[in-house]
Amino acid sequence: MAGRPRDTDLDSRLIDATWWLLTHDGYDALTLTNVATRARAHRTDLYRRWSSKAHLVVDTLEAKLPPITEVDTGALRSDIRAVVEDFATSWSSPWIDGVMGLAADIQRDPDAELAFRQMGVRRGAPVMQCIDRAVERGEITAALDLSLLGDLIEGPLMHRRMVGRQPLTSEFLDAIAAIAYRVMTAAETRR
Repeated sequence: MAGRPRDTDLDSRLIDATWWLLTHDGYDALTLTNVATRARAHRTDLYRRWSSKAHLVVDTLEAKLPPITEVDTGALRSDIRAVVEDFATSWSSPWIDGVMGLAADIQRDPDAELAFRQMGVRRGAPVMQCIDRAVERGEITAALDLSLLGDLIEGPLMHRRMVGRQPLTSEFLDAIAAIAYRVMTAAETRR
């Protein structure tokens, strides 16, 4: 005999409450009790769905972060610029102030760490698709280290927001896209 079906309205309320608290109060101040209160739910509703605060936050980020869209402009350079813009929107979101606390917690929570890594892979898929299209068009070869290219694109955005505490200006995004493009195409000339 199957159990009671999940209440999708409750799931949505819990995710919405977590996002609100995360973006208004920060990760460190977020508690499961506060989430339950804000969602008009019981703490046991949270414990039945998530094994930890970190896992709840990862699922909330998955649901609430702006998507990284797959854009095909027909050229590697403009595809990279579009992806950089989407990543910048995510890294400019108010949740970013709590990312250090989340990073510390996922080190102690293997399930949350795995979920976070899987979310990163899904969010990075448009970068990989952009590169695949560039290979198909003959702009670059498939021999490039794809994970390094993804880090090259998103890493400076993360650093500027988390460490430098600076805004991600259009000029900065243009520079990141141009540098990533030069690295990708320079690898071609060295072969």
